[in-house]
Amino acid sequence: MKNDKSTNTVFLQGRIGSSIEYSHDLYGERFYEFKLNVPRLSEHLDVIPITASEELVGKLKEGENVSITGQFRSFNRPDGERSRLILSVFAREISEPIPDVNPNTAELIGYICKPPIYRTTPFNREICDVLLAVNRAYAKSDYIPCIAWGKNARLIKNAPVGQKLDVSGRIQSRQYTKRMEDGESELRTAYEFSIGAVEFMQKESEVASTSDE
Repeated sequence: MKNDKSTNTVFLQGRIGSSIEYSHDLYGERFYEFKLNVPRLSEHLDVIPITASEELVGKLKEGENVSITGQFRSFNRPDGERSRLILSVFAREISEPIPDVNPNTAELIGYICKPPIYRTTPFNREICDVLLAVNRAYAKSDYIPCIAWGKNARLIKNAPVGQKLDVSGRIQSRQYTKRMEDGESELRTAYEFSIGAVEFMQKESEVASTSDE
């Protein structure tokens, strides 16, 4: 783990897998959205939503290979009488691909804001879901769903709400079926932070760290 901590850093590299579409204006600046196809070690692709300013988007086009440095952010979007947590990588820099690098790395420092949910798969693999509140400027926070496996799942499962964590890993996408109130089902895509290593930061006397199996 680094000593000069930033609470939220992401590096992605891949191919632009969608059209680049206008999203919104903020303080007179236009922002755009697109999907980035990021390869895993397997043949699977993580399809990650990107938000970028008009200045950064420039002449980018679908199918182009790029590297992106930014932050993993969240916001609530109205969905009927409720709201949905929307996740996106906010790009701070977009450049040409860099050879021979890990195409998907990220680090967050945040606070557990809901009790972790621990479970096992039918093949007895241990999993723990945890929601981190990650502070950023202007008294705002991003709420990032994270998933831990194996030793990390066992370490996190009993952590209290308010515990400060430093986690490193990658951003992943997965599809799931959402059952609607009218009985219909809808295929959706979830985005989450897959934890590869975790460090407890609450008290120096209680610091513990581990890496995934």
